[in-house]
Amino acid sequence: MSRAGPPTAIAGLGAIAAGYDALLVDQFGVLHDGTTPYPYAIETLERLKAADKRVVLLSNSGKRSAPNAARLERLGFPRGSWACLLSSGEVAWSILAAEAAAKRTRQRCLLIARDGDRSAIDGLPFDLSEDGTDCAVVLITASEGDRLSLDDYAALLAPAAARGVPAYCTNPDKQMLTPLGLRFGAGRIAILYEKLGGHVTWIGKPFPEIYASARRVLGDIDPRRILCVGDSVEHDIVGARDAGLPSCLISGGIHDGADAAALRALYAEAGAIPDFITHRFRW
Repeated sequence: MSRAGPPTAIAGLGAIAAGYDALLVDQFGVLHDGTTPYPYAIETLERLKAADKRVVLLSNSGKRSAPNAARLERLGFPRGSWACLLSSGEVAWSILAAEAAAKRTRQRCLLIARDGDRSAIDGLPFDLSEDGTDCAVVLITASEGDRLSLDDYAALLAPAAARGVPAYCTNPDKQMLTPLGLRFGAGRIAILYEKLGGHVTWIGKPFPEIYASARRVLGDIDPRRILCVGDSVEHDIVGARDAGLPSCLISGGIHDGADAAALRALYAEAGAIPDFITHRFRW
């Protein structure tokens, strides 16, 4: 959907919930900061469920859906407070599994992940490669930008890019929230790979496949009654626009501190304006 005027400011989702049957809700910057739930987030999910709204958590996490759900539970979110969690990592896993089945052979994979996490390739016919010299595929699922530099990643990825190894980025976010503040995300590493001469297939918001997957989960619901809620103009609001869905920007996430003029500049740069704006994910 497109909007000409500024977004409508609301105190919380309770003001507009009656107009929607389902919500596609982002995780990071909306529900939590990676380590701690935001104020009102747990309660708001429960209020939406009590109001018979179907909530699909739609995340640009390179991890599959199950580990994402487990982390939310560890943070205190009751599992039953959402209908489905769909991560870009889950969508990517399905795509890679189908491609691997067609090739019927094992491949060496250079996995760019965080904290040694290998869940993105569990069950896939991949053997891990230590660097870009002998891999057949690069999978970029997360960033360790709070401890590594882009130069570190360039040294790791340059040999693969030079050999024309295809890469998949399952987390298009260019920035990530960490306890140390904003750091570069997996999307920035994927852009680096393209600058090194490699080709990247992007999976996640704002790209269409994850929205198509979410629509399949929701079934026959009028798109005008599906609200996308997220904190990133570039990913959540642009993705909603391209999918033909209304949107609400949570301004207290990645854009926290941006004033009205800065937000207008972001809308102009992205070519997308949210329908609604509120500071926190609250009822």
